[in-house]
Amino acid sequence: MDQTRPALQVDVRRPQRADARRNFDALLAAARDAFAAKGVEASLEEIARQAGVGIGTLYRNFPTRQDLLNAVYFGEIEELCIAAEEVADLPPWEALTTWLRRFVGYAATKRAIWESLNRESESFKAAREAMYAAGTPLFEQAQKSGDARADVNFDDVLRMVSGLTAGSFVDEAQRDRVLAIALDGIRVR
Repeated sequence: MDQTRPALQVDVRRPQRADARRNFDALLAAARDAFAAKGVEASLEEIARQAGVGIGTLYRNFPTRQDLLNAVYFGEIEELCIAAEEVADLPPWEALTTWLRRFVGYAATKRAIWESLNRESESFKAAREAMYAAGTPLFEQAQKSGDARADVNFDDVLRMVSGLTAGSFVDEAQRDRVLAIALDGIRVR
């Protein structure tokens, strides 16, 4: 499948130097985990500590909490786009379900920081478009191969997955089972 990933226009850019890029990526990973676990008010000092850097490094990369929240959100979108490229050569149903499992992680991060996002911004709209542009071809291939129902569209699937991931689960295994049950609802047997 030939896909070209739309460029995301965001204000935060990854540093060029390898060591600075490692710190940046470590901060994003720590922030993603912290925001998912504790919400948007998670301690920035704890995020820096979990990333293995000082608070000054955090503020050098992300001058405000909002800058960090935005970077986490847009980073998740970028990873979803990359994940779509990585699975594109798998059999259609496997590609779609693999990508949707990755989408579940994005949904958890999005839920944690939803209120802090400016959903009217051009960057937010571009991110949404990029995510749909990445996932839609996977869904359409699954439909074309006869694996996914023809009476369902990609937006339906994302809303279904987003809705069921909004609930709490005993553990990840239960979440995975519930997702599998839901995906069975769109699969042609």
